[in-house]
Amino acid sequence: MEFLRSVENWWILQSLLERIGFITGIICVLLAALNIIWNWPFAIVSTGLYIFVFATHQLYADMGQYVYLFISNIYGWYYWSRRPKSQKAIPVIRISKKQVWWSVIIIAVLSPVLGFTLTRLAPILHYAPAAFPYLDSFCTVCSLVAQIFLARKVLENWLLWVFVDIIYIGVYSTKNLQLTAILFVIYTGLALFGYLDWRKVYRKQNNIAA
Repeated sequence: MEFLRSVENWWILQSLLERIGFITGIICVLLAALNIIWNWPFAIVSTGLYIFVFATHQLYADMGQYVYLFISNIYGWYYWSRRPKSQKAIPVIRISKKQVWWSVIIIAVLSPVLGFTLTRLAPILHYAPAAFPYLDSFCTVCSLVAQIFLARKVLENWLLWVFVDIIYIGVYSTKNLQLTAILFVIYTGLALFGYLDWRKVYRKQNNIAA
């Protein structure tokens, strides 16, 4: 009972935006892992709120990332809704070698460029220096790539999310965003579940096609 009271008090101390973003974030990832199109409106709400949360904690790369995610969630909702009438959902596909190489190049090039830009812009624009600019930028670019793959229903998007989410757990813990760190622990578990679930769907598609 004392433990539950402590958890309740801790929950109340978290910001309202972070709490709503936490709840809608879990719902959207769970629905995405279950291949349900209604993950996108929850994703739009969650990413919209986290834009403000990250801005107030000087995580500027994350803020920019969530602006992109907000827009890409709208695209994902549109793309998933364009399923053929004969199918219940857009089919799951595997990543191609070309996509792998392009992803590696994009991450390798954009991560240091974004990190360098964040360190240079802080004194020019007179705002607080970015926290972990290069690590934050690396995770941001990885997330951008993963989000594209999620919207296009590429199975391996979930593996990239697992990798990024594990790093983010450490980043948000050090920035005292405890609720967000817990959220990314849950995200990691849901991403693993999503990969396994989508892999079953993919194999089922192949069996039907065969």
